[in-house]
Amino acid sequence: MVDVGPKAVTKRYARAGCIIVLGPELLCQLKEKGFQNKKGSILNTAILAGIMAAKQTSSLIPLCHPLPLDKCNVTIEPESDHSLKVECECSTSSRTGVEMEALTGASVAALTVYDMCKAVNPAIEITTLRLEEKRGGKSDFFPTQAS
Repeated sequence: MVDVGPKAVTKRYARAGCIIVLGPELLCQLKEKGFQNKKGSILNTAILAGIMAAKQTSSLIPLCHPLPLDKCNVTIEPESDHSLKVECECSTSSRTGVEMEALTGASVAALTVYDMCKAVNPAIEITTLRLEEKRGGKSDFFPTQAS
């Protein structure tokens, strides 16, 4: 584990996201049913799963520092006629960044949508998991539109 003891405590922020490719037919069905199925509210369940995962990142990723999150917010919205966009933003005041928490939150939220919808379409794809923004610490990160 990296020694972050000498680092100053600063405000840290990260936003990560991914795309869930459901297919136009499944997305249309979900919209018609208010994103509900036999298991319950798909979006609410996925949002809670993402937040819970972000809070448990250090238990899931070896050598990842445990962080007290000041904020964790997961959003899931239609991205196209066949996909959803998942975003997870996290912030903390700490000696290390929250990129892994944001990435974990986004990925587990997407996996939860997959789990709740796989009976209808097992060909769902989760793509483009990436860090979208990072602030605080040594350097900030904002990917270009071309990447």
